[in-house]
Amino acid sequence: MQNRQPLRPKKQLFQSGSKRDQLQKYIVKTLGGGDLRQAVSVPIDASRQEWLAVNTVDFYNQILLLFSLVSDFCTRDSCPSMTASPKYEYLWADGKISTKPTKCTAPDYIENVLNWVERCLDDPAVFPMSDDFPSNFEKTVKQIFKRLFRFYAHVYHNHIKQLEEVREDRHFNTCFKHFILFVTEFNLVDAKELQPLANIVQQILEQNPREA
Repeated sequence: MQNRQPLRPKKQLFQSGSKRDQLQKYIVKTLGGGDLRQAVSVPIDASRQEWLAVNTVDFYNQILLLFSLVSDFCTRDSCPSMTASPKYEYLWADGKISTKPTKCTAPDYIENVLNWVERCLDDPAVFPMSDDFPSNFEKTVKQIFKRLFRFYAHVYHNHIKQLEEVREDRHFNTCFKHFILFVTEFNLVDAKELQPLANIVQQILEQNPREA
């Protein structure tokens, strides 16, 4: 695997004072209120695409930090493949740099995902600073969230006990609940992709029903 530059949270992707900067602050405010259903809903003064763009950055940052929590025990030796139970194994391909699906270790797979997402976020043709979103924007967002979900699937099946030992499991669970409520609100991840964590997903949705 090639050496990579350290991944860093994208805290300054949106210009200070801009509409999307304000939306990021709105996310923080609503999350602080504890109502995750409200936190995932599109604000009245925002478009669906703007909201997807801002939240994609937010979830990228979130998983980047969560990855740092598990990096001590999710290693190339402990996780020689990217699995979510013996039934599911993920192969890496991004269609450009890596065109053939290839088996790799879990940390390499996760780093590949995060680097690929970072390239998407940095590409103005994919994530424009204006409101002129490309026609395939939502398709790209769905691909991003599908791959980010696989990080959660791997950790729950392989490292949740280790997170419990370092008392980070509650934070991890809250992050995943936020993630699932968001992706199901906007149908960003197909049900078949959620199958590795189907029981947890079902429990989250039952405990956090949509308002009638």
